[in-house]
Amino acid sequence: MRKHKYDYDTVVIGSGAGGSTAAIILARQGKNVAIVEKDVWGGGSSNWSDIPMNALLQASQTYDQAKQGARFGIRSTTVGFNYPGIKKWKDLAVKRTGAGASKKYYENENVDTYFGRAHFISDHELAIDRKKITSKDFIIATGSSWEMNDVQGFNDVEILTPRTALDLSRLPKSVYIFGGGKEAVEMAQFLAAFGSKIYIAESSSRILPNEDEEVGLLMQDLLSKNKNVTVLTETRTLAFEKENIAKRVTYSRGGVESSVRVDQVMVANAKLPEIDLGLENIGIEYSKKGIVVDDYMKTDLNNIYATGDVVDGSRYQTHTALMESRVAANNILYPKKKIKPDYTAVTRLIFTYPGVASVGMSEDDCIRRDLNIQTGLAPLSSIARGNTADFRDGFVKIICDPRGNILGATVVAPSAAEIIHELALAIKYEMSAADLVEMPHAFLSWNEAVRVAASRIFVS
Repeated sequence: MRKHKYDYDTVVIGSGAGGSTAAIILARQGKNVAIVEKDVWGGGSSNWSDIPMNALLQASQTYDQAKQGARFGIRSTTVGFNYPGIKKWKDLAVKRTGAGASKKYYENENVDTYFGRAHFISDHELAIDRKKITSKDFIIATGSSWEMNDVQGFNDVEILTPRTALDLSRLPKSVYIFGGGKEAVEMAQFLAAFGSKIYIAESSSRILPNEDEEVGLLMQDLLSKNKNVTVLTETRTLAFEKENIAKRVTYSRGGVESSVRVDQVMVANAKLPEIDLGLENIGIEYSKKGIVVDDYMKTDLNNIYATGDVVDGSRYQTHTALMESRVAANNILYPKKKIKPDYTAVTRLIFTYPGVASVGMSEDDCIRRDLNIQTGLAPLSSIARGNTADFRDGFVKIICDPRGNILGATVVAPSAAEIIHELALAIKYEMSAADLVEMPHAFLSWNEAVRVAASRIFVS
């Protein structure tokens, strides 16, 4: 039979972390590749998520630490800030770091670019607005967007998201944040550091409900005590309404209905996968959670893969999407030598101060699976670095099985994103707590808390 002739070997839909890596790998292997983007080149991480948020948090943390210099004998009472200058710094960080945020970047890698909304016509044909292209294979990496809720009055008031909040020309005096996860807490800490009054409303019993209990309770305490943030757990948001130039938010907590007047309302409680792609035309299985894939990132169709947030936003981190993107590219290039993504040592990061980082199984995961575990916990006050830095509000927790094999770990500390990699390596290579204790840890490093936590694990 005559082989089909397609315009491309592979078309990647989405130029964020889940798509761009695969596109470049395939192009460098001599494949004829195109990438389609309907929003901003480079996707969320480069433009309105990790990089700009991290830059803003760096600014707020620097400001915070400067104001607290008196405890080290430094006069810091006149420290101030200029918000347009902070935004300028954020834009510079995006420009410096967002290498993929340029159409020319892909074209220099011999990847054709198309701008527009993609829609499947068949399993080998794609419409991009009014243009049609064909491809042997596809990778769907369209990401997700913030869910717009059905709260009464939702459409009657201006609603911010963590994305649109980055473009505010001035800081609001008060904000009601609907949601208590990673993005909500990061944004709350940033705004509160510069004087905004923040309310966080979370339906669960604690903020950061996907982390261990100690994490949510500690971060709630730090936000309330140090930043005057009002944390409303077990709270149901009922209605939004305009009140002159402000907004009135009505909520229910503990069976009592209350309201608060704020400048802005922000929704940061849930994301929905971007699946408006004509998937029903080609019979790919998907749900509200995302596109269904197998262990090799392949959909129901042998020539279509999906990666990143569009698959499952609940486990999404940029480095997870990058890994899945590499897996999809490998499996297209080498269909007889397919590989699976290994999530065993994937870290989960929250860039607050202190930072939060975790890897492997949480204690809640172990309890749900009825596993017999033991934990070793080291407060930062137990190591010298915590004293010389005058930072004691944090800990390292290690979770092990009865034989001392490490199942998971959580770090709440300055530089948590760096500390966690020692524990991720230990999990990946099946090290025990005893192995960590035996390894010399540099004196006056935060990582000493890892050794202390590991030393508190007893092998039965």
